[in-house]
Amino acid sequence: MKPPHAAAVLTALILAAGVANINLSVANVALPTIGLAFDASQDALNLVAVAYTLGLAGTVLYLGALGDRFGRKRMLLIGVAVSIPAALLAAFAPSLPVLVLARLIGGVAAGAAYPTTLSLITALWSGKARTQAIAIWSGAGAALSVMGPLSAGWILEWATWGIAFLVAIPLAVVSIVLVVAVVPSGVHESSEPVDHLGGVLSIIAVSSLAFAVHTLASPDEAGKALAFLAVAVVAGGVFAWRQLHVSEPLYDLRVAKRRVFWVAAVSGTIVFGSLTGAIYVGQLFLQNVLGYSPFEAGLSILPAALLLLASAPVSGILVERFGSRVVFLLGFGISLAGFAVMLLTWNIDTGVVPVGVAYGLIGIGVGLAGLPASRSLTGSVPVRRAGMASSTSDLQRDLGAAILQSLLGAVLTVGYTASFGRRVAEVNADQTLGLTVGPEITGQLQKSYSGAEQIAEQYPQYHDQVIGAARDSFLAGAQAAYLIGIIAMAVGALIVAIWFPRKSREDELFAQYAREDAEPPTT
Repeated sequence: MKPPHAAAVLTALILAAGVANINLSVANVALPTIGLAFDASQDALNLVAVAYTLGLAGTVLYLGALGDRFGRKRMLLIGVAVSIPAALLAAFAPSLPVLVLARLIGGVAAGAAYPTTLSLITALWSGKARTQAIAIWSGAGAALSVMGPLSAGWILEWATWGIAFLVAIPLAVVSIVLVVAVVPSGVHESSEPVDHLGGVLSIIAVSSLAFAVHTLASPDEAGKALAFLAVAVVAGGVFAWRQLHVSEPLYDLRVAKRRVFWVAAVSGTIVFGSLTGAIYVGQLFLQNVLGYSPFEAGLSILPAALLLLASAPVSGILVERFGSRVVFLLGFGISLAGFAVMLLTWNIDTGVVPVGVAYGLIGIGVGLAGLPASRSLTGSVPVRRAGMASSTSDLQRDLGAAILQSLLGAVLTVGYTASFGRRVAEVNADQTLGLTVGPEITGQLQKSYSGAEQIAEQYPQYHDQVIGAARDSFLAGAQAAYLIGIIAMAVGALIVAIWFPRKSREDELFAQYAREDAEPPTT
């Protein structure tokens, strides 16, 4: 089954999702320029990059439930509309805290819009038509997120960094017009009350977890990281207890414990996060170490966008024939190969071919794994709870992006800082140089790559030595981040290999869930 004017409806939903995807990724290519503009530390730049996903991941479960109850189309329009002033605030932010706030607001807006697009697909399509629609939506959406840095890089060739945040506004305006015109209202929406307390607890739990991972980058903030983690555990525990005892749960844990649901959720979190993390670290590496312009760095992601878009429809064919488990494992394996290329070939002399190959492999891997992740979630829940599946699908993307981007960023920061610290210690220990690097300059050198560039400008007689040390130190941190990416892909593949059912059993479970629909779920 598919809705009337299906192509127009799907186009409207893809464009609306594209607003969230582009806004998610557009900051990455501008980070080096932002760092220079605000004299920001690497940790502060990590926060600019991750603030959007914090806002999105933290609110998506609650806002998805509100959409199910009070109107998915209305929630979609609210989210896309709010993204416009959030983008304007980011573009003209006078300080780094204002920029972070703007990114956070934009993420909350995406939390209202993005999951609603998938829940509408779940409600309007069924059977193979739904699988095809999700494949197109998944591939186009992920490709648009990759295209964000490309468009931002082009803008930075002739304009200031703030203009890059305006790139999604025209798309937002067009999508609002299309959604109003063609997307139907009131399709399989719930009349059940919303668990508002559960929604607040979900926001606290998810946001605290993401902040805990983010603060790991700062050795002197270990106490803060542990505090955030403790809050996440407590809030998550209370949330889970409430969902098991409240009459109308915000998030049905009895459904969530189904293998095809929770394995897909965890696997999707890892594989989608790998794309965001790879782009984040890669953009900084290409501009800082290899000297790419913002546009050249954005252009380097094009293989990921094109191959992701091409592999998503192939994923639908493979899932129908071989099942989600095989396609998941294939996607993880290819993504792992992409990180391996980064680890083994990306250095200070890397050419364009290894860069394109690495990004292309990760694009194929995410394109293959994206469809089974979304399909398994939507096939495991009743249509009336489509918001739960779509919110989880969005959560896996954005919590994955927040966690892996923060984790890779933390590893990058720690590796860079430690490596530069060793370089400074070697210089201070070598008495033949007649040079001592004081603690203030050392702190500026270790602060970020842009901080090292400023020191190099202040002391031109040591320019080459400072920049060379900064490149080597950044490379050391980046390689550690790529290794974490490889480990994450291996863990994801292991989870799928052990717990996700084979095709015959998967088909049986989906058929059983379709029959049950509103009946009490089983494992």
